[in-house]
Amino acid sequence: MEIFNVYCDESCHLENDHQRAMVLGAIWCPLENCREISVRLREIKRKHELPSDFEVKWTKVSPAKIRFYLDWLDYFFDYDELHFRALIVPDKSRLRHEAFPSQDHETWYYKMYFDMLKVIFSPEARYRIYLDIKDTRGGAKIKKLHDVLCNNLYDFTRDIIERVQLVHSREVELLQLADLLIGAVSYANRGLQGSLGKLQLVERMKARSKYRLTKTTLYREQKVNLLRWRAQEVQE
Repeated sequence: MEIFNVYCDESCHLENDHQRAMVLGAIWCPLENCREISVRLREIKRKHELPSDFEVKWTKVSPAKIRFYLDWLDYFFDYDELHFRALIVPDKSRLRHEAFPSQDHETWYYKMYFDMLKVIFSPEARYRIYLDIKDTRGGAKIKKLHDVLCNNLYDFTRDIIERVQLVHSREVELLQLADLLIGAVSYANRGLQGSLGKLQLVERMKARSKYRLTKTTLYREQKVNLLRWRAQEVQE
């Protein structure tokens, strides 16, 4: 069975962070390609006179290093084995958790994670999922996420989802690349205009993907697959 590595991150996912749009996202590729990709991403850092341990983050994007960030973005689009999926919640203020029995923001969050990842999974492959270490609750979070993913796939022996593991993003280029793409999707969906560098990356991602980044793509889209989630509990 082929093994895939999946690198997940999130933007504005907390319930009371005063941000309306939330994005969950993941990059995935075959395990056998991971080393080649990581080496190439570090080479691009050195090409732009950055140390190989420089951590790429959306929050760091600025016009001064825009050529570097554009090269990283272009590498994603040029490498056929790299794929990206994101789930967009355009307005968290429309959520009504109390309308659903046994649902709070945390349980809803795990449901969204499954909705984001489910189109990636095939019963004929195996997956290793990596998330960035963000806080002291990470261990409980990945255990719960592993349980939710396996239960929804009826993967009770964990033959499909082999592992869900926390890693330091500063040590994993593919997780840094996921952060960059998620940041661009989030920026587009929040309608922000304040950073010229970030706007350039958003426009390049739109041009390369041929999508506006604010709408749901075709279900089987392989390169940039987006789901704009709608809060069904809100009556129009």
